[in-house]
Amino acid sequence: MAAALAAPFALNGAVKMANSTTSQAYLDGSRVKESKTLIADLCRQFYTLGWVSGTGGSITTKVHDDSIPKPEQLIVMSPSGVQKERMVEDDMYVLSPSGSILSAPLPKPYPHKAPKCTDCAPLFLKAYHMRNAGAVIHSHGIESCLVTMINPFSKEFRITHMEMIKGIQGHGYYDELVVPIIENTAQESELTESLAEAIKAYPKTTAVLVRNHGIYVWGDNWISAKTQAECYHYLFDAAIKLHQLGMDWSTPTHGPIQSANGVLGNVRDAYRPTKATKIASENGTEPLKRCIVLDIEGTTTPISFVTDVLFPYARESVGKHLAATYETAETQDDIKLLRAQVQEDLANGVAGALPIPPEEAGKQDVIAAVVTNVEAMIKADRKITALKELQGHIWRTGFQNNELQSVVFEDVPEALERWHALGIKVTFPCLIVCNVKPVEMFQVDCQKYLEIFV
Repeated sequence: MAAALAAPFALNGAVKMANSTTSQAYLDGSRVKESKTLIADLCRQFYTLGWVSGTGGSITTKVHDDSIPKPEQLIVMSPSGVQKERMVEDDMYVLSPSGSILSAPLPKPYPHKAPKCTDCAPLFLKAYHMRNAGAVIHSHGIESCLVTMINPFSKEFRITHMEMIKGIQGHGYYDELVVPIIENTAQESELTESLAEAIKAYPKTTAVLVRNHGIYVWGDNWISAKTQAECYHYLFDAAIKLHQLGMDWSTPTHGPIQSANGVLGNVRDAYRPTKATKIASENGTEPLKRCIVLDIEGTTTPISFVTDVLFPYARESVGKHLAATYETAETQDDIKLLRAQVQEDLANGVAGALPIPPEEAGKQDVIAAVVTNVEAMIKADRKITALKELQGHIWRTGFQNNELQSVVFEDVPEALERWHALGIKVTFPCLIVCNVKPVEMFQVDCQKYLEIFV
């Protein structure tokens, strides 16, 4: 170890001989010891918060020394793959400003793993070099993970008009806090370049979120980094809770989430809290959304599409559809259902109802009678099962043959993406009744987000 300590190491792009800070006396001194103890204490505290459980997460700090410029101060880092709440001073690594290991912990007996410096080291060094940070915290807090999943395609987390924003360096209550989000990778070190790009692209940020993973937070010193980490986690938790209530955390008023065109009542209405949700919330519980039930007409799709496209298509195509599918069991069932409905209508004196002859009368006569009755039913806008069944089958054929293509409100794909990412299933009862699969009804950009069993 002594030979290694006497060797030159890189600093600020130049090669310099080890100075007094790399001497064994300095490494064993009170300043380094205090920094090691501090990290162990903080890890125990962060463990209770859920930030560093399962050996995840990490902390690093500069060894503060007024006689040494911050860029030249030594760095203390926690090890990798250890129980963070059980760490002690002797488990820490000491690094030079360039990242060379100057002091490493001794191996421990089984079942402890061989010592290894944190996998976060390359990312920590980016924060030190690019922001002149004094300490960096990497948290796996569940809030920092979930908040990146609400919108799986967002590259930023934004929030404003929250008191705890004041705890973030350079921000006030009225400011909009923007935190960049980078995509996760299989190995921690593979995040280094994307984190550096985010730091460069967001000069005001003191944190970078990693989707489905956690967050990196830095500050001028350990107190600043810790304070900001606590504020970030508070804000993430607030955003998640506001989202559950159907409130928009990114706007000054934090009002109800609205669609892209500012109109409530479409897909995003599913986020609005119901009376049951409010009661559950008051009782300290939150109902878990396992499935969202959506209507189509006026909810995902304009009413005009139904009245101006679907109904006319069904009316114009009924004869063609029946002729092409007459021998199928499905169409025969449709005709039987319509025949029974017409018999009931005739008994009740419903206008436009004409008898549908039995099958023995021949295909053409049966189809002609069905067409006449269906046209009358559509004209009267009747909401009956027999008509809906046949219409659904006609529309399905139209979608399959690319004669029909649905349109959806502009907020529908985003909402389906979000629910899909959260593992929430979406179902359309009206499609199930008509035996129409969503992949036959919706545009391609929506299909992959629907999980419906019909």
